Amino acid sequence: MSIFVKKKMKRKFSISGMPDFSPFEKGRREYILSKVKEQFSLFGFSSIQTASMTKQSSNYGEAADKLIFNVLKSGNYFTKLKEKYDNGEIGKLDLLNLQDTDFTSLICDKSLRYDLTIPFAKYVVENQSNITFPFKRYEIGSVWRADRPQKGRLREFTQCDADIIGDSSLWLEIDLLDLMNSIFKVLGLNKLLIKINNRKILEGIWLEGKSTSADSFSSFCIIIDKIDKIGIERVGELLLEAGYQEGFIQMIQKLFLFKGSFLEKKEYLLGQINNPNKILLKGLDELSFIMERSSSVNNITFDLSLARGLDYYTGAIFEVVSLNGSSNSLAGGGRYDNLTEKYNLRGVSGVGVSFGLDRLYLEMDELNLFDDKINNSLDVLFINFGEQESIVAQSYVSQVRSCGKSAELYPSNLKISKQMSYANKRGAKFVVILGEAEIDSELLTVKNMNTGTQDSFSILEFIKLLNYEE
Repeated sequence: MSIFVKKKMKRKFSISGMPDFSPFEKGRREYILSKVKEQFSLFGFSSIQTASMTKQSSNYGEAADKLIFNVLKSGNYFTKLKEKYDNGEIGKLDLLNLQDTDFTSLICDKSLRYDLTIPFAKYVVENQSNITFPFKRYEIGSVWRADRPQKGRLREFTQCDADIIGDSSLWLEIDLLDLMNSIFKVLGLNKLLIKINNRKILEGIWLEGKSTSADSFSSFCIIIDKIDKIGIERVGELLLEAGYQEGFIQMIQKLFLFKGSFLEKKEYLLGQINNPNKILLKGLDELSFIMERSSSVNNITFDLSLARGLDYYTGAIFEVVSLNGSSNSLAGGGRYDNLTEKYNLRGVSGVGVSFGLDRLYLEMDELNLFDDKINNSLDVLFINFGEQESIVAQSYVSQVRSCGKSAELYPSNLKISKQMSYANKRGAKFVVILGEAEIDSELLTVKNMNTGTQDSFSILEFIKLLNYEE
């Protein structure tokens, strides 16, 4: 008989990249959200809520659209497809020639929301008669992406979005930069870099190197957006494969590698292009306006390689990255001028920023920025000594709760050691012992779980103590 016992592997029931959160983690997440919501409100944003599911459509660009979680139509569409084939409505070649997009639209008509921006645009169009423009809204909710799960990248995650729509003033970009600065400050996140660029600048550069064989501007941005993942050399190879000339690629690489202030980078860029086009100059003018008036914002830099892969950005774009070694993107956003046109409403410009709750949590956890008080989920636990004692204890529990403190009576009359173990695991601040002697004297024996001291108090004295502990 073998002396080795095969250990039974723990079975995982969860879907990779779609995490559950413990009370400990949830408390910390709620702490972050409370700080973010507080700043959103101080900056004049109002909260809305949009549906988690949207009509299936292409809104984000070729690369992003591949990450959308589509939802099957109700009913058996393969049976219907077979019926059409049997009736001669479609032939074998029609089935064989179905493209991915055709097949998806055939069996899917809904999708889980990819972000909170497109649903916001839909909300604005459907509720425009009840909205005061410019409209400042925030929304916090789950979004879904069919990505490969890894640290800092999930399939289901929470975004905290703030958008201003109905005005094209560049002062709104400045206000959002100030909002980002304020949120990171209250969270204690100081080692950050705010990268900023303008899509018009990238489009102007693209026009200089565009040829008949080159890809679209959208495809150009998708390639540029990969620079942090694959490096500048590989980006150059992809641009060459996409039909761009070597001279243009070398110029772009020089632009991306150039170090200096905003004005120095601006002058260097203009020096590389003989006759700058109007789009490029417009983008530089917009960015100059923002940079000159954002002196209060810490660690902001002009990054020509910043592209933001989503198709709907048309002006200023920004991204916040950590300087603590993780290089995680903690927030990002930009200007969009045509987003509501997808829903037949023209001439409505907007700008927004999105914070990733899950990445903020990771960053704060790695830097030990969470206060220990966040972890205490219970103020008072009353020990259960039996039915008669529990009747009295429960009345005291109600009094403690009425004063705004969390309290509970342990449900079963188990050994005190087990009840105390429970109190430790729950992070209880105080344990109340209420036996026969305490009931007769109308005094509570209270143990401070932080100091280990034990004293006697009346219920009023104990409540005063709880309030003092704040």
